[in-house]
Amino acid sequence: MARVIISGGGTGGHVFPAIAIADAIIAQAPGTDILFVGANGKIEMEKVPKAGYKIEGLNITGFQRKLSFKNLVFPFKLAASMLKAVMIVKKFRPDVAVGVGGYASGPVLKIANTFGIPTVLQEQNSYAGVTNRLLASRASAVCVAYDGLEKFFPKDKIIFTGNPVRKDILDNKINAMQAKQSLGLDQNKKTVLIFGGSLGARTINEAVLANAKALLETQDVNIIWQVGNMYFQEYKSCILSGQKNVRIVPFIEDMDLAYSAADIVVCRAGALTISELAILGKAAVLIPSPNVAEDHQTVNAMSLVNRGAAILVKDTEAKEKLMVEIQTLLSDERKKSDLESNIKYFARPEAAKQIAAEILKISANKEG
Repeated sequence: MARVIISGGGTGGHVFPAIAIADAIIAQAPGTDILFVGANGKIEMEKVPKAGYKIEGLNITGFQRKLSFKNLVFPFKLAASMLKAVMIVKKFRPDVAVGVGGYASGPVLKIANTFGIPTVLQEQNSYAGVTNRLLASRASAVCVAYDGLEKFFPKDKIIFTGNPVRKDILDNKINAMQAKQSLGLDQNKKTVLIFGGSLGARTINEAVLANAKALLETQDVNIIWQVGNMYFQEYKSCILSGQKNVRIVPFIEDMDLAYSAADIVVCRAGALTISELAILGKAAVLIPSPNVAEDHQTVNAMSLVNRGAAILVKDTEAKEKLMVEIQTLLSDERKKSDLESNIKYFARPEAAKQIAAEILKISANKEG
Protein backbone atom coordinates (compact mmCIF):
# COMPACT_ATOMS: atom_id res chain seq x y z
CA MET A 1 0.00 0.00 0.00
CA ALA A 2 1.42 3.34 -1.10
CA ARG A 3 1.92 6.13 1.43
CA VAL A 4 1.78 9.71 0.16
CA ILE A 5 2.30 13.05 1.90
CA ILE A 6 0.73 16.09 0.22
CA SER A 7 2.01 19.38 1.59
CA GLY A 8 1.21 23.02 0.99
CA GLY A 9 -1.76 25.34 1.10
CA GLY A 10 -2.43 28.82 2.42
CA THR A 11 -5.19 29.68 -0.07
CA GLY A 12 -7.98 27.84 -1.86
CA GLY A 13 -5.81 28.03 -4.98
CA HIS A 14 -3.37 25.59 -3.38
CA VAL A 15 -5.75 23.54 -1.23
CA PHE A 16 -8.45 22.57 -3.72
CA PRO A 17 -5.99 21.22 -6.34
CA ALA A 18 -4.27 19.25 -3.56
CA ILE A 19 -7.59 17.66 -2.57
CA ALA A 20 -8.33 16.93 -6.24
CA ILE A 21 -4.97 15.12 -6.53
CA ALA A 22 -5.71 13.11 -3.38
CA ASP A 23 -9.14 12.12 -4.70
CA ALA A 24 -7.58 11.00 -8.00
CA ILE A 25 -4.94 8.92 -6.17
CA ILE A 26 -7.64 7.14 -4.14
CA ALA A 27 -9.67 6.53 -7.31
CA GLN A 28 -6.67 4.85 -8.96
CA ALA A 29 -5.27 3.11 -5.88
CA PRO A 30 -8.01 2.84 -3.21
CA GLY A 31 -5.70 1.51 -0.48
CA THR A 32 -3.31 4.48 -0.57
CA ASP A 33 -2.63 6.14 2.79
CA ILE A 34 -2.58 9.93 2.35
CA LEU A 35 -1.46 12.51 4.89
CA PHE A 36 -1.71 16.25 4.32
CA VAL A 37 0.63 18.75 5.94
CA GLY A 38 -0.48 22.38 6.04
CA ALA A 39 0.06 25.64 7.90
CA ASN A 40 -1.80 26.17 11.16
CA GLY A 41 -4.50 28.80 10.91
CA LYS A 42 -4.81 28.51 7.13
CA ILE A 43 -7.73 27.32 5.00
CA GLU A 44 -6.34 23.78 4.58
CA MET A 45 -6.81 23.03 8.28
CA GLU A 46 -10.58 23.29 7.72
CA LYS A 47 -11.05 22.12 4.13
CA VAL A 48 -8.84 19.00 4.18
CA PRO A 49 -10.59 17.23 7.10
CA LYS A 50 -13.92 18.23 5.52
CA ALA A 51 -12.80 16.35 2.40
CA GLY A 52 -12.09 13.26 4.53
CA TYR A 53 -8.29 13.37 4.84
CA LYS A 54 -5.88 13.56 7.79
CA ILE A 55 -3.80 16.69 8.19
CA GLU A 56 -0.90 17.85 10.37
CA GLY A 57 -0.22 21.56 10.88
CA LEU A 58 3.09 23.45 10.95
CA ASN A 59 3.51 26.83 12.65
CA ILE A 60 4.96 28.32 9.49
CA THR A 61 4.37 31.69 7.83
CA GLY A 62 5.76 33.34 4.74
CA PHE A 63 8.72 35.72 4.65
CA GLN A 64 7.40 39.27 4.27
CA ARG A 65 8.82 41.05 1.22
CA LYS A 66 8.36 44.40 2.98
CA LEU A 67 10.17 45.41 6.16
CA SER A 68 8.20 43.75 8.95
CA PHE A 69 8.56 42.62 12.56
CA LYS A 70 7.24 39.24 11.41
CA ASN A 71 10.54 38.61 9.62
CA LEU A 72 12.36 38.60 12.98
CA VAL A 73 10.41 35.53 14.13
CA PHE A 74 10.45 33.84 10.72
CA PRO A 75 13.75 31.94 11.29
CA PHE A 76 12.44 30.54 14.57
CA LYS A 77 9.15 29.44 13.01
CA LEU A 78 11.03 27.89 10.11
CA ALA A 79 13.34 25.97 12.45
CA ALA A 80 10.38 24.70 14.49
CA SER A 81 8.56 23.69 11.31
CA MET A 82 11.61 21.82 10.00
CA LEU A 83 11.83 19.92 13.28
CA LYS A 84 8.15 19.00 13.18
CA ALA A 85 8.49 18.02 9.50
CA VAL A 86 11.26 15.60 10.51
CA MET A 87 8.95 14.03 13.10
CA ILE A 88 6.04 13.77 10.62
CA VAL A 89 8.13 12.24 7.84
CA LYS A 90 9.87 9.76 10.17
CA LYS A 91 6.57 8.65 11.68
CA PHE A 92 4.51 8.46 8.45
CA ARG A 93 7.32 7.06 6.25
CA PRO A 94 5.91 8.18 2.88
CA ASP A 95 6.87 6.62 -0.42
CA VAL A 96 6.38 9.98 -2.15
CA ALA A 97 6.06 13.58 -0.93
CA VAL A 98 4.04 15.99 -3.07
CA GLY A 99 4.32 19.78 -2.85
CA VAL A 100 1.52 21.97 -4.19
CA GLY A 101 3.03 25.32 -3.18
CA GLY A 102 2.38 27.39 -0.09
CA TYR A 103 4.19 27.77 3.22
CA ALA A 104 4.16 24.16 4.42
CA SER A 105 5.53 22.54 1.27
CA GLY A 106 9.08 23.88 1.75
CA PRO A 107 9.97 22.22 5.08
CA VAL A 108 8.21 18.94 4.28
CA LEU A 109 9.76 18.42 0.86
CA LYS A 110 13.18 19.56 2.06
CA ILE A 111 13.08 16.91 4.81
CA ALA A 112 11.73 14.29 2.40
CA ASN A 113 14.68 14.97 0.10
CA THR A 114 17.06 14.64 3.06
CA PHE A 115 15.65 11.19 3.82
CA GLY A 116 15.91 10.11 0.18
CA ILE A 117 12.15 10.12 -0.39
CA PRO A 118 11.18 11.01 -3.98
CA THR A 119 9.27 14.26 -4.41
CA VAL A 120 6.78 15.60 -6.94
CA LEU A 121 6.05 19.31 -7.40
CA GLN A 122 2.85 20.80 -8.77
CA GLU A 123 3.36 24.32 -10.09
CA GLN A 124 0.05 26.03 -10.79
CA ASN A 125 1.18 29.38 -12.15
CA SER A 126 2.85 30.63 -15.30
CA TYR A 127 5.55 32.22 -13.10
CA ALA A 128 6.99 29.61 -10.76
CA GLY A 129 6.90 30.18 -7.01
CA VAL A 130 10.09 30.55 -4.96
CA THR A 131 9.54 27.36 -2.94
CA ASN A 132 9.09 25.19 -6.03
CA ARG A 133 12.10 26.78 -7.74
CA LEU A 134 14.28 25.93 -4.74
CA LEU A 135 13.01 22.35 -4.56
CA ALA A 136 12.98 21.54 -8.29
CA SER A 137 16.58 20.32 -8.68
CA ARG A 138 15.95 17.33 -6.40
CA ALA A 139 12.36 16.59 -7.49
CA SER A 140 11.51 13.47 -9.49
CA ALA A 141 8.88 15.34 -11.51
CA VAL A 142 7.44 18.86 -11.84
CA CYS A 143 3.83 19.00 -13.06
CA VAL A 144 3.01 22.32 -14.74
CA ALA A 145 0.00 24.07 -16.28
CA TYR A 146 1.65 26.59 -18.60
CA ASP A 147 4.19 26.53 -21.39
CA GLY A 148 7.64 28.09 -20.99
CA LEU A 149 8.53 26.98 -17.47
CA GLU A 150 11.89 25.57 -18.63
CA LYS A 151 13.39 28.85 -17.43
CA PHE A 152 12.52 27.80 -13.86
CA PHE A 153 12.76 24.00 -13.83
CA PRO A 154 14.97 21.27 -15.37
CA LYS A 155 13.40 20.54 -18.74
CA ASP A 156 13.64 16.75 -18.35
CA LYS A 157 11.56 16.85 -15.16
CA ILE A 158 8.67 18.93 -16.51
CA ILE A 159 5.36 17.18 -17.23
CA PHE A 160 2.60 19.31 -18.76
CA THR A 161 -0.55 18.24 -16.93
CA GLY A 162 -2.62 21.36 -16.40
CA ASN A 163 -4.05 22.25 -13.01
CA PRO A 164 -6.28 19.87 -11.03
CA VAL A 165 -9.83 21.08 -10.57
CA ARG A 166 -12.33 20.22 -7.84
CA LYS A 167 -14.55 17.22 -8.60
CA ASP A 168 -17.76 19.20 -8.14
CA ILE A 169 -16.59 21.64 -10.85
CA LEU A 170 -15.28 18.91 -13.14
CA ASP A 171 -18.46 16.83 -12.91
CA ASN A 172 -20.80 19.82 -13.09
CA LYS A 173 -23.95 18.86 -15.01
CA ILE A 174 -26.20 21.66 -13.70
CA ASN A 175 -27.55 23.96 -16.41
CA ALA A 176 -27.95 27.70 -16.02
CA MET A 177 -31.72 27.62 -15.49
CA GLN A 178 -31.47 24.98 -12.75
CA ALA A 179 -28.64 26.86 -11.04
CA LYS A 180 -30.49 30.18 -11.06
CA GLN A 181 -33.61 28.51 -9.69
CA SER A 182 -31.60 26.82 -6.93
CA LEU A 183 -29.97 30.15 -5.98
CA GLY A 184 -33.31 31.98 -6.01
CA LEU A 185 -32.36 34.16 -8.98
CA ASP A 186 -34.53 35.33 -11.88
CA GLN A 187 -34.11 32.66 -14.56
CA ASN A 188 -34.75 35.13 -17.36
CA LYS A 189 -31.94 37.49 -16.43
CA LYS A 190 -28.26 37.23 -17.28
CA THR A 191 -26.03 36.68 -14.26
CA VAL A 192 -22.71 38.25 -13.31
CA LEU A 193 -20.62 36.33 -10.77
CA ILE A 194 -18.10 38.49 -8.89
CA PHE A 195 -15.57 37.07 -6.44
CA GLY A 196 -12.06 37.69 -5.18
CA GLY A 197 -10.81 34.20 -4.41
CA SER A 198 -11.43 32.28 -1.20
CA LEU A 199 -10.44 35.28 0.96
CA GLY A 200 -12.14 38.05 -0.99
CA ALA A 201 -10.42 41.02 -2.67
CA ARG A 202 -10.68 44.60 -1.42
CA THR A 203 -10.06 46.21 -4.83
CA ILE A 204 -12.81 44.19 -6.51
CA ASN A 205 -15.23 44.99 -3.67
CA GLU A 206 -14.42 48.69 -3.87
CA ALA A 207 -14.84 48.66 -7.65
CA VAL A 208 -18.26 47.04 -7.38
CA LEU A 209 -19.37 49.55 -4.73
CA ALA A 210 -18.04 52.46 -6.79
CA ASN A 211 -20.27 51.28 -9.65
CA ALA A 212 -23.29 50.49 -7.46
CA LYS A 213 -25.51 53.13 -9.06
CA ALA A 214 -24.83 51.79 -12.57
CA LEU A 215 -25.45 48.23 -11.36
CA LEU A 216 -28.75 49.23 -9.77
CA GLU A 217 -29.81 50.78 -13.06
CA THR A 218 -29.03 47.49 -14.83
CA GLN A 219 -32.14 45.76 -13.51
CA ASP A 220 -32.14 42.98 -16.12
CA VAL A 221 -29.04 41.36 -14.54
CA ASN A 222 -28.58 39.09 -11.51
CA ILE A 223 -25.45 39.70 -9.43
CA ILE A 224 -23.75 37.14 -7.19
CA TRP A 225 -21.10 39.02 -5.22
CA GLN A 226 -18.77 37.11 -2.91
CA VAL A 227 -17.07 39.73 -0.77
CA GLY A 228 -14.99 37.41 1.47
CA ASN A 229 -15.44 36.63 5.16
CA MET A 230 -13.19 39.45 6.33
CA TYR A 231 -15.14 42.05 4.32
CA PHE A 232 -18.70 40.78 4.84
CA GLN A 233 -19.58 43.00 7.82
CA GLU A 234 -18.40 46.00 5.83
CA TYR A 235 -20.50 45.27 2.74
CA LYS A 236 -23.56 43.34 3.94
CA SER A 237 -25.54 46.55 4.48
CA CYS A 238 -24.23 48.54 1.51
CA ILE A 239 -26.43 50.21 -1.09
CA LEU A 240 -26.68 46.97 -3.11
CA SER A 241 -27.87 44.83 -0.22
CA GLY A 242 -31.56 43.98 -0.12
CA GLN A 243 -31.88 44.28 -3.89
CA LYS A 244 -33.95 41.44 -5.33
CA ASN A 245 -31.42 40.77 -8.10
CA VAL A 246 -28.27 40.96 -5.89
CA ARG A 247 -26.80 38.27 -3.62
CA ILE A 248 -24.00 39.47 -1.30
CA VAL A 249 -22.28 36.53 0.41
CA PRO A 250 -19.09 36.06 2.49
CA PHE A 251 -18.08 32.79 0.83
CA ILE A 252 -19.51 30.54 -1.87
CA GLU A 253 -19.64 26.89 -0.83
CA ASP A 254 -21.40 25.66 -3.99
CA MET A 255 -19.13 27.11 -6.66
CA ASP A 256 -20.57 24.64 -9.18
CA LEU A 257 -23.98 26.32 -8.84
CA ALA A 258 -22.53 29.83 -8.99
CA TYR A 259 -20.48 29.06 -12.11
CA SER A 260 -23.44 27.38 -13.83
CA ALA A 261 -25.65 30.41 -13.18
CA ALA A 262 -23.00 32.86 -14.44
CA ASP A 263 -22.94 34.36 -17.92
CA ILE A 264 -19.95 36.55 -17.02
CA VAL A 265 -17.36 36.07 -14.27
CA VAL A 266 -15.35 38.87 -12.66
CA CYS A 267 -12.45 37.59 -10.56
CA ARG A 268 -8.74 37.52 -9.78
CA ALA A 269 -6.36 35.59 -12.04
CA GLY A 270 -5.25 32.81 -9.73
CA ALA A 271 -4.21 29.58 -11.40
CA LEU A 272 -7.04 27.47 -9.96
CA THR A 273 -9.69 30.00 -10.94
CA ILE A 274 -8.38 30.17 -14.51
CA SER A 275 -8.41 26.36 -14.76
CA GLU A 276 -12.02 26.27 -13.57
CA LEU A 277 -13.06 29.00 -16.01
CA ALA A 278 -11.37 27.13 -18.86
CA ILE A 279 -13.05 23.80 -18.14
CA LEU A 280 -16.46 25.46 -17.86
CA GLY A 281 -15.89 27.79 -20.82
CA LYS A 282 -16.77 31.05 -19.03
CA ALA A 283 -16.36 34.60 -20.33
CA ALA A 284 -14.23 36.37 -17.76
CA VAL A 285 -13.00 39.81 -16.76
CA LEU A 286 -9.75 39.21 -14.86
CA ILE A 287 -8.40 41.68 -12.31
CA PRO A 288 -4.97 40.29 -11.33
CA SER A 289 -3.90 40.81 -7.74
CA PRO A 290 -0.78 42.99 -7.45
CA ASN A 291 -0.10 41.55 -3.98
CA VAL A 292 1.37 38.24 -5.11
CA ALA A 293 4.92 37.09 -5.70
CA GLU A 294 6.49 38.29 -8.95
CA ASP A 295 3.08 39.62 -10.07
CA HIS A 296 2.34 36.10 -11.32
CA GLN A 297 -1.41 36.70 -11.66
CA THR A 298 -0.79 39.28 -14.38
CA VAL A 299 1.40 36.74 -16.18
CA ASN A 300 -1.40 34.15 -15.83
CA ALA A 301 -3.96 36.60 -17.19
CA MET A 302 -1.80 37.68 -20.13
CA SER A 303 -1.49 34.04 -21.22
CA LEU A 304 -5.27 34.16 -21.78
CA VAL A 305 -5.47 37.68 -23.15
CA ASN A 306 -2.88 36.84 -25.82
CA ARG A 307 -5.22 34.11 -27.09
CA GLY A 308 -8.35 36.25 -26.95
CA ALA A 309 -9.59 34.12 -24.06
CA ALA A 310 -10.24 36.77 -21.37
CA ILE A 311 -10.38 40.51 -20.67
CA LEU A 312 -7.81 42.04 -18.32
CA VAL A 313 -8.50 45.06 -16.13
CA LYS A 314 -5.60 46.37 -14.06
CA ASP A 315 -6.14 46.48 -10.31
CA THR A 316 -5.46 50.23 -10.27
CA GLU A 317 -8.07 50.83 -13.00
CA ALA A 318 -10.84 48.57 -11.68
CA LYS A 319 -13.14 51.35 -10.43
CA GLU A 320 -13.06 53.15 -13.79
CA LYS A 321 -13.08 50.21 -16.22
CA LEU A 322 -14.87 47.28 -14.58
CA MET A 323 -18.42 48.40 -15.33
CA VAL A 324 -17.49 49.29 -18.91
CA GLU A 325 -16.22 45.76 -19.55
CA ILE A 326 -19.22 44.13 -17.85
CA GLN A 327 -21.67 46.20 -19.93
CA THR A 328 -19.72 45.43 -23.11
CA LEU A 329 -20.00 41.68 -22.54
CA LEU A 330 -23.66 41.92 -21.55
CA SER A 331 -24.47 43.70 -24.81
CA ASP A 332 -22.00 42.01 -27.20
CA GLU A 333 -23.00 38.35 -27.48
CA ARG A 334 -20.42 37.69 -30.20
CA LYS A 335 -17.51 38.87 -28.04
CA LYS A 336 -18.79 36.88 -25.06
CA SER A 337 -19.11 33.78 -27.23
CA ASP A 338 -15.54 34.20 -28.56
CA LEU A 339 -14.16 34.41 -25.02
CA GLU A 340 -16.12 31.29 -24.01
CA SER A 341 -14.73 29.37 -26.96
CA ASN A 342 -11.12 30.58 -26.74
CA ILE A 343 -10.66 29.93 -23.01
CA LYS A 344 -11.36 26.24 -23.54
CA TYR A 345 -7.87 25.93 -25.06
CA PHE A 346 -6.56 26.04 -21.48
CA ALA A 347 -8.90 23.32 -20.20
CA ARG A 348 -7.17 20.19 -18.87
CA PRO A 349 -9.92 18.01 -17.33
CA GLU A 350 -7.56 15.03 -16.87
CA ALA A 351 -4.97 16.99 -14.85
CA ALA A 352 -5.63 15.38 -11.46
CA LYS A 353 -5.70 11.88 -12.95
CA GLN A 354 -2.41 12.46 -14.78
CA ILE A 355 -0.66 13.86 -11.70
CA ALA A 356 -1.99 11.00 -9.55
CA ALA A 357 -0.74 8.44 -12.06
CA GLU A 358 2.74 10.01 -11.99
CA ILE A 359 2.80 9.97 -8.18
CA LEU A 360 1.73 6.31 -8.05
CA LYS A 361 4.30 5.36 -10.71
CA ILE A 362 7.08 6.96 -8.67
CA SER A 363 5.78 5.25 -5.53
CA ALA A 364 5.77 1.85 -7.30
CA ASN A 365 9.35 2.38 -8.50
CA LYS A 366 10.46 3.18 -4.95
CA GLU A 367 8.71 0.10 -3.55
CA GLY A 368 10.22 -2.00 -6.32
